[in-house]
Amino acid sequence: MSEQDRTEPLTGHPGVDEVLATLDDLDGRPVAEHVAIFERAHERLRAALADAADTTPPGPPAPPGPPAPAAPPV
Repeated sequence: MSEQDRTEPLTGHPGVDEVLATLDDLDGRPVAEHVAIFERAHERLRAALADAADTTPPGPPAPPGPPAPAAPPV
């Protein structure tokens, strides 16, 4: 299936879209090759996720929690 024939939306992340495109021809490949193809795709997606985690700025700080309880009188 070509990228033009895709009916599902793209992710908007070029690296992820590229990996997903490698799965388009899976139907035409021998089943014995599927595991290797999925393993390569999985590794590339993990790498993309790790890269995104490295470049994503931290979110806003967590709101302050309730004050700590006072120590009991001695």
